[in-house]
Amino acid sequence: MKTVLLAIIIGLTVAACPVLYFTLGPQLNDLQLETALILIIICGASALYCFVVGELAHNNSQMDKLWSILPIAYTWVIAAKGGMSPRLVIMAVLATLWGIRLTFNFARKGAYKLKFWSGEEDYRWQVLREKKEFQPHWKWMIFNFFFICVYQNFLVLLITVPALVSMGSTAPLGWVDFMAMGLFMFFLLFETVADEQQFSFQSTKWKMIKEGKKLEELPAPFNLGFNTFGLWKHSRHPNYLGEQMIWVSFFIFSIGAGVMTFDVVPFNWSAAGALLLIVLFIGSSTFGEDITGSKYPQYAEYKKQVSRFIPWKGYRG
Repeated sequence: MKTVLLAIIIGLTVAACPVLYFTLGPQLNDLQLETALILIIICGASALYCFVVGELAHNNSQMDKLWSILPIAYTWVIAAKGGMSPRLVIMAVLATLWGIRLTFNFARKGAYKLKFWSGEEDYRWQVLREKKEFQPHWKWMIFNFFFICVYQNFLVLLITVPALVSMGSTAPLGWVDFMAMGLFMFFLLFETVADEQQFSFQSTKWKMIKEGKKLEELPAPFNLGFNTFGLWKHSRHPNYLGEQMIWVSFFIFSIGAGVMTFDVVPFNWSAAGALLLIVLFIGSSTFGEDITGSKYPQYAEYKKQVSRFIPWKGYRG
């Protein structure tokens, strides 16, 4: 039921994107449309690759491997087509820093191998694939094609669209751009710290388990099974919070470029990517928590005490 509800929400939100574009604008000029076509070709090729290779290799993390790489390509294509203007170069550099960090974080979990189609698959795809809703396999293939391959590729393209709508701007760099840059770097650091804390916790926990200790025999808080260290004491998903705010910050650059639908409200249709990403993480975190809660009984109490994203009061145990 949750999967169906999320699909409906995503479908309605995606449908709203062209409506916002044609009714509120701003509409793209010829150079922007030419650039958008290049990006769409890359996006389509990536989606097809992810589906074919994922099905043949029985590994549906092909898009996960490209998630951190594609925005780098998209933003540098935009910067090049936009004459390497200072704003676009800054946006491309920031996307590159984000991509390098995220690629490293995924690589150390075993995601990338010389056999590019192999590597560690996200455990959530394995769990989801085995659900009765996706039996027989053709049902999973439909979900894989439309959601994992097509939709997620579209979303990754969409989060970089603020750079595309900023292409035609002649506005010089100003305080809004520097604010966006500062926020981007802050949340990049925030997400990095959260991921490092999670990696350290899980590595230590599994090291002790592989040495022959049972979970309940581990010292606190490792015996809980889930992380309550550092940022994770105050937020159940601080890494997701950082990721969402990174792309909200990226959108702010388009406001600095003067791309506004309304004179009073700082908004334009390129915010759709960041908004869709937030919707995706709500669904993803809910699904992940269902899995975690089924394995670790005390997670239910943790959920009661700690907010999903925004840090609030700490976990008391």
